[in-house]
Amino acid sequence: MSPIALARLLTLAAVWGASFLFMRIIAPELGTVPTAFFRVSIACLGLIGIVAVARVRWDFQGKLGACLVLGMINSGIPATFYSVAAQVLPAGYSAIFNATTPLMGVLIGMLFFREPMTLPKMCGIFLGLFGVGILSGAGPVALDMALVQGALACLAATTCYGFAGFLARRWVSGLDSRLSALGSMLGATLLLSPLFAWSALSQPPASWGGWQVWLSLLGLGLLCTAFAYILYFRLLEEIGPVKASTVTFLIPVFGVLWGAWLLDESLSMGHLYGGLLIGMALWLVLRPTRN
Repeated sequence: MSPIALARLLTLAAVWGASFLFMRIIAPELGTVPTAFFRVSIACLGLIGIVAVARVRWDFQGKLGACLVLGMINSGIPATFYSVAAQVLPAGYSAIFNATTPLMGVLIGMLFFREPMTLPKMCGIFLGLFGVGILSGAGPVALDMALVQGALACLAATTCYGFAGFLARRWVSGLDSRLSALGSMLGATLLLSPLFAWSALSQPPASWGGWQVWLSLLGLGLLCTAFAYILYFRLLEEIGPVKASTVTFLIPVFGVLWGAWLLDESLSMGHLYGGLLIGMALWLVLRPTRN
């Protein structure tokens, strides 16, 4: 991997790690649906601006419908689940649970897409799940129903990511990555718009937040979603999907550090043990196999 690609990988990890920090600030103020809606809609507007400035031709090659559905699966639904988790979990917890995405991908590939299951991958899955259990029980947050609900919300989001990876390969292969990202954000926005309207009318937030909340929303939408998607697709072109997915090793580190540095969230040995076990699991899942 070139130094430039490594720098991009570290930048992407830091940016995506910060997304859990922003959601931890926003979600308790605005609620689940508004947080998810503003995230994807701001990202959609940002991507429209990027595509316009870059003068990308708006040619979806007949795949716009697929992009919209894909966006609902890989952005709209996960954004909602992570907003649920952000109301009860520290930012570092959500970031570490996010690292189970490749594990979910292995299970989904085996169960639904006829991907081979190897012994190292199987060991990685069980080790990763054990790491999640250690993280949940040994961290600074008490093991109660709120923690369980937050953990399940994160795992539901990573399940969506696992499906989306396989579906993207089948549905939007060959399409300009910027258009794929834009179509995905548009689909997520369309999915969440009626939910947001219903939520705002029936159960509006007690407060729509102050400048800190809205600056966090801009950071979450423009930096952690629109810019991050472009950076990720650039990495896919440079180093391939397997190496690019190793960004999940680094996201928990940045998520925990951002939470401890800026939100005064406590660090514990639970973070270390859980993170190390998940890291070992991901290495088993993602390591190259010998022919």
